[in-house]
Amino acid sequence: MRWFTTWRRERILKRTSLDETVWRAVLEGYPFTRALPGRERARLRDWVVLFLHEKSIVGAGGLAIRDEMRMDIAVQACMLILNLDLDCYRGWVEVIVYPDEFVAEYEYMDEDGVVHRVAEPMSGESWLAGPVILSWADAELRGASGYNVVIHEFAHKLDMQNGDANGFPPLHAGMDRGEWSRAFGAAYEDFRGRVERREATEIDPYAAESPAEFFAVLSEAFFETPGAVRSEYRDVYRQLTAFYRQDPAARLALPATET
Repeated sequence: MRWFTTWRRERILKRTSLDETVWRAVLEGYPFTRALPGRERARLRDWVVLFLHEKSIVGAGGLAIRDEMRMDIAVQACMLILNLDLDCYRGWVEVIVYPDEFVAEYEYMDEDGVVHRVAEPMSGESWLAGPVILSWADAELRGASGYNVVIHEFAHKLDMQNGDANGFPPLHAGMDRGEWSRAFGAAYEDFRGRVERREATEIDPYAAESPAEFFAVLSEAFFETPGAVRSEYRDVYRQLTAFYRQDPAARLALPATET
């Protein structure tokens, strides 16, 4: 049925337009979108149109969602799949946006069988086969800081294509599972040690929480501050370039006239 998907997408693209002023403003808001050459901007535009057609972006906690907010979230989410496919986000339909941090309540059982109830403030959350939940106060942050809650949560969604997030998303044909495991495993253990020793790093220490968070945080940095990932964990950078089929460091190094 791939032919039907292609036909349907082409039909949507022909019948749907974007607000040019909002589109340009959003692209100018991030270094990783400003650096896109024309052909990649056109591809991103198509993914954004299709994403906004398939996904519902709704406000919660009294937040009214404006068109530019929808565009902002869609552009960042679609950067991850720029050279992949929208099917990477299949199986769920909703993005829920709160004005600021929201409280996630959940239960877990410890090794002694005791059930604990936790209420934790969060800036983002992704549910397996469920929505992406975002804090707009965090989602609208600009600049190449390495922190990007939208990329973080949508990286979790890519990780969840084959089950619970564990830092091992389904790899493309030609990628080696052993090489991925070695690169990410060694980098994660090294990073945990550095965080425990309170060593300086350009990568968010939250990456030391788990392999799933390591993948999501490194994905943030891959797009926001790719040079930091390449210099600190070159093998991980190579794996991410193969997985996302992008090389942000090379793209950002291009002269402005080529973008």
